[in-house]
Amino acid sequence: MEKTRLVEKDPKLRKDDGIVITGAGGFIGGALTRRFHDQGFTRIRAVDKKPLYEWYQRVPGVECLSLDLSNEDNCRRACEGAVEVYQLAADMGGMGFIERFRVECLRSILINTHMLEAAYRAGARRFFYSSSACAYNTQLQQDPNVRALKESDAYPAMAERGYGWEKLMSEMFCQEYWAERGMKTSIARFHNVYGPNGTWDGGREKAPAAICRKVIEAIDTGTGRITIWGDGTRTRSFMYIDDCLKGIDAIMHCDDLIATPINLGTSEMVSINDLVAKVEKIAGVKLKLEYDLSAPVGVAGRNSDNTFIKQMLHWEPNTPLNTGLRATYQWIKEQYHARKKGQRVVE
Repeated sequence: MEKTRLVEKDPKLRKDDGIVITGAGGFIGGALTRRFHDQGFTRIRAVDKKPLYEWYQRVPGVECLSLDLSNEDNCRRACEGAVEVYQLAADMGGMGFIERFRVECLRSILINTHMLEAAYRAGARRFFYSSSACAYNTQLQQDPNVRALKESDAYPAMAERGYGWEKLMSEMFCQEYWAERGMKTSIARFHNVYGPNGTWDGGREKAPAAICRKVIEAIDTGTGRITIWGDGTRTRSFMYIDDCLKGIDAIMHCDDLIATPINLGTSEMVSINDLVAKVEKIAGVKLKLEYDLSAPVGVAGRNSDNTFIKQMLHWEPNTPLNTGLRATYQWIKEQYHARKKGQRVVE
């Protein structure tokens, strides 16, 4: 029988303590970097393999490094002086990317293993890992009217091929670094994060952004129609970026959640057809929907059971989808028309 490890209380995090955020050139990592900066932290190191000019957000006063973290030496450089490490770097995207590039998704395990070891060697107090609902057993997600997934539903394991298996295995690494080496790790299973300053074109975007863009394009070009991947009946829940950031912070600093996977997502489940209808209403338009049944669609249904997060944090992601979509649509619309004028935009 395993003994329960004593959790020593951390000193209060100081504003000049070293915070490392990987994947910081992307959507969630960039937003998290800005959140820490706005809270007054002064030693933030942001890392991403993309060239700096391709980063979604560049935050003034933040050390920004362009490093490929699948290389172990780069991970050691990234973690120098780190007190807290937020590991969000991964090669991923929407369902189209995940299903077509499974090898690339699997290779992200190199990033996670090297970052864990580098953070441990650097003496970091805490390590956050961004896992995914793709780690859940796919056999429990074969009906659009699926029951909400609770944390224990990851086992017996039957994760999504490629991306899901990488996430599940990396969770185990986080758990063992706590059990064997005493490094405090946190594991959040993200459920479809969306919002402004995220990917909205190019193949890596997720459903909310893709649908917003398609509606904007249909209005701009006057086609009056958009193409939906699949038959529109598949269901998902979508979490607004502000809720995601708040959840990351709360999970990372909850001693009762060390090395314990937890859902981080909204429990507001909608079908893709319903998602389209919401965007149409925001745009004030009604379009003809055409369905591409050959496109990647993923599992039939997925939703987050938030019983555990409410029990542990007395909170759950709660931004209504209509509210988050309205802000996302407006931002993508601005980006779309700026690009049309030849201006450089986030894509």
